[in-house]
Amino acid sequence: QVQLVESGGGLVQAGGSLRLSCAAAGRTFSNYAMAWFRQAPGKEREFVAHISWSGGSTVYADSVKGRFTISRDNAEKLLYLHMSSLKPEDTAVYYCATRRQRYVTGSAYSTDYDYWGQGTQVTVSS
Repeated sequence: QVQLVESGGGLVQAGGSLRLSCAAAGRTFSNYAMAWFRQAPGKEREFVAHISWSGGSTVYADSVKGRFTISRDNAEKLLYLHMSSLKPEDTAVYYCATRRQRYVTGSAYSTDYDYWGQGTQVTVSS
């Protein structure tokens, strides 16, 4: 059973930084693409970033490009999201996700992901 557990969320002032982590268990982490999504109150879940199984390829939503960095440590089975220059509109629950198939590319569509963490709250105050 694949398990994903996010951590690192919290309250931060606009312009500040946070680093989210996602700990994975249950299968060989390095064989699978990973992604971050977020969901604000009253809004649909939206794509943030995804990273290939090797970490060599990353894709970002336009809204976070240049401010957020997705990375992974395959030896430690950890996925990260470094967030800087945070804005109030970044306030959301952040989720990590992964796909069932090995060695497929990441996707910006939440329906392409089979396993999800429970989420971690990020609140950015103005």
